[in-house]
Amino acid sequence: MNIRTLAAIWAAKFAGFACKKLGRQGVTWAGKIALRISPHILKELSSQVRKEIFVTCGTNGKTTTNNMLCAALEAEGQKVVCNHTGSNMLNGVVAAFVLSAGLNGRLDADYACIEVDEASTRHVFPHLQPDYMVMTNLFRDQLDRYGEIDITMNILEEMIRKVPKMKVIVNGDDALSAYLAMDCGNPYITYGISKQVLKNDTNEIREGRFCKRCGERLQYSFYHYSQLGDYKCPGCGFTRPALDYDATDVKVADQLSFQVEGRRLVANYRGFYNVYNILAAYAGVRTAGYSADHFQDMLNKFNPENGRMEQFRIRGCSVTLNLAKNPAGFNQNISAVMQDTAPKDIIITINDNAQDGRDISWLWDVDFDRLMDPSVKSITVSGIRCQDMRLRLKYVDIPSMLEADVEKAIRARVEDGVSNLYVLVNYTALFGTRNILKRMEGEKE
Repeated sequence: MNIRTLAAIWAAKFAGFACKKLGRQGVTWAGKIALRISPHILKELSSQVRKEIFVTCGTNGKTTTNNMLCAALEAEGQKVVCNHTGSNMLNGVVAAFVLSAGLNGRLDADYACIEVDEASTRHVFPHLQPDYMVMTNLFRDQLDRYGEIDITMNILEEMIRKVPKMKVIVNGDDALSAYLAMDCGNPYITYGISKQVLKNDTNEIREGRFCKRCGERLQYSFYHYSQLGDYKCPGCGFTRPALDYDATDVKVADQLSFQVEGRRLVANYRGFYNVYNILAAYAGVRTAGYSADHFQDMLNKFNPENGRMEQFRIRGCSVTLNLAKNPAGFNQNISAVMQDTAPKDIIITINDNAQDGRDISWLWDVDFDRLMDPSVKSITVSGIRCQDMRLRLKYVDIPSMLEADVEKAIRARVEDGVSNLYVLVNYTALFGTRNILKRMEGEKE
């Protein structure tokens, strides 16, 4: 252990502590400082992981899946390094390791569960060699940052091929993810939902409608949502692979439940998409060689947190915060909200900071007309691009109130609403909104 590594760890820990005291997230700053002092610190610390390293990639569901996999391994008695906050670029990944290291520079970890932004794999993979990649899905996201989805796929293919022994745990229901796993030549494990669960009659954008192998239009016997479903190519025979971990008898109501490997799993939160997140984490812990006997116990205790269907109670009002940053994710958010048939208020906060993507044209690919329901008592639009969001709702004849300041919007609905509030935010609005809700939750009535 050299002096630069120790200095980097100490400086990063101090930065993280100072930012926390100032009410800032501070994770990426800790990683940036550590890298500046010791450029090879990630390679050095990741090499200290005693067993194996997981990375989780994909457009939607990375944070929940990665945190759930971490919790599942911990339930098996393992010590795990994890970037719980979802800071998934190089600085955030470095921060996860340096903040977990001791002041002596040593890392006490059996596993690492690291969420990695798809484009950032080029910067992260040279510093660590993952044993497994969990791939959730591939959807169109932030066009001005990623470009079309083919660019993301090309980056992932390049990086997967550079770690030929890495096993890919892939969502077999996503034709894009499945093709990528098959084409790279790495060993792979599949998970998915073989039978149709919900009737999908929305006008969602279907990514990857054409076969990546031959260009023929794919034929679907059904869709779960977006392009996820049961597909085959009439041209070259490319088809959904056999599922190693198949969720059957799926129930979606106030709680989620399904059967896998003869085991019934139950989770007390909404959103059909969470079936995939749970299944991906289950496939991960099973692929690592564990029986997953403690998986249900983990689910009973697991709180998604970090703005993923996170629950707050403020002056008798139930508040649910959730991240919605692209068409596929937003449509699934709407589905989860509309599963609740009770009267509800909704706040939608849209920013266009660099991390969100400046281009917000994706709002026009979201099925907001589904919010035209008697149970939705009010919709408030907020954030930097609140006027754009209001215009989008106006085009489907849904009235909305405008309040650019999200705290004022929340306080108004808590005071004058129906005591059941959903707050849907895109990326840069998440941390600030979560802080507001946590502060309000601690206020005296």
